Amino acid sequence: MKHTIRNFFVMPLLALLLAGMMTSCDKPGSSGPVAGTSVKLSHEQLKDKIKGGWAGQTIGVVYGAPVEFKYQGSTIDEYQLIPWHEHYVKYWWEKKPGLFDDIYTDLNFVNVFEKYGLEVSTDTIAAYWANTAYHLAHANQASRYNILRGLKPPQTGHWLNNPHADDLDFQIEADFIGLMAPGMVNHATEIADRVGHIMNSGDGWYGGVFVSALYSLAFVSDDVEFIVGEAVKTIPEGTKFHDCVADVIKWHKQYPDDWKATWFELQKKWNKDVGCPKGVYLSFNIDAKINSAYVAIGLLYGKGDFSRSVDIATRCGQDADCNAATAGGVLGVMLGYDAIPEFWLNPLKEVEALNFESTEMSLSKAYEMSYRHALGMIQLAGGKTEGETVEIPYENPVAVAFEQNFVNCHPIAREKIDRSFMDEITFNFTGNGYILYGNMVKRSKVDPDYIDRISKRLGSEVFGLAELEDPYVAEVEVYIDGVLDETVYLPMKNTSRRLEPAWKYQLPEGKHEVRLKWTNNTPDYEIRINDLIVYSENPPVSPLPVN
Repeated sequence: MKHTIRNFFVMPLLALLLAGMMTSCDKPGSSGPVAGTSVKLSHEQLKDKIKGGWAGQTIGVVYGAPVEFKYQGSTIDEYQLIPWHEHYVKYWWEKKPGLFDDIYTDLNFVNVFEKYGLEVSTDTIAAYWANTAYHLAHANQASRYNILRGLKPPQTGHWLNNPHADDLDFQIEADFIGLMAPGMVNHATEIADRVGHIMNSGDGWYGGVFVSALYSLAFVSDDVEFIVGEAVKTIPEGTKFHDCVADVIKWHKQYPDDWKATWFELQKKWNKDVGCPKGVYLSFNIDAKINSAYVAIGLLYGKGDFSRSVDIATRCGQDADCNAATAGGVLGVMLGYDAIPEFWLNPLKEVEALNFESTEMSLSKAYEMSYRHALGMIQLAGGKTEGETVEIPYENPVAVAFEQNFVNCHPIAREKIDRSFMDEITFNFTGNGYILYGNMVKRSKVDPDYIDRISKRLGSEVFGLAELEDPYVAEVEVYIDGVLDETVYLPMKNTSRRLEPAWKYQLPEGKHEVRLKWTNNTPDYEIRINDLIVYSENPPVSPLPVN
């Protein structure tokens, strides 16, 4: 039955894709507005585009769900049919609420701007963010830990304090920014500065800047080449992020009808995760620049067709649901809610009025809030909102500040440790930095009811390693070369956990000893160390002879 259902409902998708290929190629490029002019939209058009952005994003999340991280370093070939059918969104809504983290983290920030105003400070946003109840991971959770331990932005997202700083976290929750700053791309990047440095910096921050610019520009142009080309102008030239997306634009011109050729060139040059300890030297890659590049591939080769854009972004692999969500959201803005094919839209309508898990927010509420915020931003920018139309002042995109993480910090080794300790442990390495990939573990038997509860929230992402409400916090002294460097705190409580036990960058190049001493250890817990990742100021050199 499963195969029958999948094949039955994939056929309409294939028809939509073929139709898009036949019509979008003949569509003349409308380019975009000129700086210093105003773009006029009716209030209904503005509402329709905002709804389309939220709807398209949610559709993309669900479409990419069954292949999320199933393809790491490979494309998803067309012979694999990705399902979509009636009630499909509701199916995932009930099966895995945590899948919708792209949306409910976005909505967290929408709610902040609703409560505290459009000029809310970074510190207020950060405080609200740190006290959310839902599960976070990677740069998001690292920033929440940093905030709860007293750090403030931008230090909470800085790579020296957050090994996940280049991850795509801000990229996948910046959609709301473009929706509240329609056509006002430089106002969007200013908001991105306020929000994005809470959890990211460098390339990780640029991922959100790029996405917010894509959404903003989609309000004023229906030419995807214009939208992508202008959005990347918000990223400083000479940064790795800018160069990566610029390469996609170049390869798209070189291979205009073969998205896989561009994907392959991208893979060869840019598939190198430096920071995220889950991805360094492994196939897993949530680096912001390469995943943003997958979004750009979906948009450029989708040629303005919703179905094709979402499908290609998904088939690029890695964080397939998030990248499809961004592509779908941008196309949803460009086309508008009412122009999204019913094939996609009808299953979504079943959940529009429902609140996302651990929030008081729904898509229906998001439609209204983002519309109000957009009107407010237009007024702040000197535009007009009275009467039947809104007038949006348009400016050329301006590049944000230059940032680059992990400078002179090249991974040179990943050593498998697979040891647990309950008192102290010592490591030796040669280089200028290290990070220990591991976690706190509760040794007592895990409550089956707890497993059932967390399974419903996180689906397959169940480790049973961090209790939801466990109050225990391990205190660990970190000695580098015999000198106490810091005392780190490792909470067992899921929402306040520290992701990695210890790390340090920018040490003097050479031999180093690291000793971890657990000062309040208890037999109920242990600290597990899976891997030691070593960095150096010198890029790795192959030991193989060069002819």
